[in-house]
Amino acid sequence: MSISWSVLPSPVGDLLLIAESGALTGLFFSPHKASHRHWDEVRFSGTENDDEIVIAAARSQLNEYFAGSLTAFDLPLRPTGTVFQLGVWERLRHIGYGRTASYGAVAAQLGLVPGASRAVGLANGANPISIIVPCHRVIGANGSLTGYGGGLERKRYLLDLEQGSALF
Repeated sequence: MSISWSVLPSPVGDLLLIAESGALTGLFFSPHKASHRHWDEVRFSGTENDDEIVIAAARSQLNEYFAGSLTAFDLPLRPTGTVFQLGVWERLRHIGYGRTASYGAVAAQLGLVPGASRAVGLANGANPISIIVPCHRVIGANGSLTGYGGGLERKRYLLDLEQGSALF
């Protein structure tokens, strides 16, 4: 099993990209509450392999995203989580570029009982592939920006970028 990583400078700070077995498994802000789980495990092989091809594609697509010319990512993803978390993260990928959804709306789309928005929020906060799995597009029921592992300033920047009003 190979693991590769790269740090990509971006308008929202350095992004740690992690690939394993030919798929992107992590995209973390620096510092991010979850990134410490991966730094000690990550090694760079030094030779081009499937992981490094995925990392190169992710770097390219993220640069296009931040330039405003990419609205949908096309990368092999393999986040690690519970069955529930995986379901939430997959649902997040259906929130369109420049759009938002409330935690309650995501819960309803998953067929969950009313009040499950808190569970959706917890799963959202555990998302290991920020930006590409667009947890920043989930907002409070009243339209307010609420919790974001990368910080609300980054969440605002990403939403503004997607709505065409980010300052470059």
